Amino acid sequence: MNGFPSREQVERIKARYPAGTCIRLNSMDDPYAPIPPGTEGEVQAVDDAGQLIMKWDNGRSLSLIPGEDSFSVLPSEKEQGMTMTMG
Repeated sequence: MNGFPSREQVERIKARYPAGTCIRLNSMDDPYAPIPPGTEGEVQAVDDAGQLIMKWDNGRSLSLIPGEDSFSVLPSEKEQGMTMTMG
């Protein structure tokens, strides 16, 4: 993201990544405090700049920036349970 996102963009990010969303990091371009690729974590909140405030499984808490960092949303436990029972 160049500059700060609009209020509407932040609201869309909040709707797409609500608290509790599980994320797997693909890559992060942060030479000072990178999180290793493959690390998983949970969205705690989205701040006013549209950054995902994360709690990583390795104990770190570095935020993700949609559009800058590469990550994947993992299926929720509910979705995983449905997959397991269906098949």
